[in-house]
Amino acid sequence: MSYAVIQLQGKQYKVQAGDELVVDKLDLEAGKTLEISDVLLLVDGKKVKLGQPFVKDAKVKLKIVEHGKGEKIRVAKYKAKSRYRKVKGHRQHLTKLKVLKLA
Repeated sequence: MSYAVIQLQGKQYKVQAGDELVVDKLDLEAGKTLEISDVLLLVDGKKVKLGQPFVKDAKVKLKIVEHGKGEKIRVAKYKAKSRYRKVKGHRQHLTKLKVLKLA
């Protein structure tokens, strides 16, 4: 079992080859590939490479599957005794990635 912990957009994700993950929107077109060299941990069977802060010569290849929006959330403001109510909706822009290869 091999996996890696990568850093993308200031967040950390544990990924394996073939996984799909959803991250905040990336400004790249769907179908493009990108390589992440910010690998914090790389595990291949019993071999563990720990970065300080990143593992040298380690890369994770990702493919952008699609762009979309997340679930709608409702944000409500309310102040008691003043008849103040405000409800607003929000849908976060997201990007779905597929992990192609750990190296």
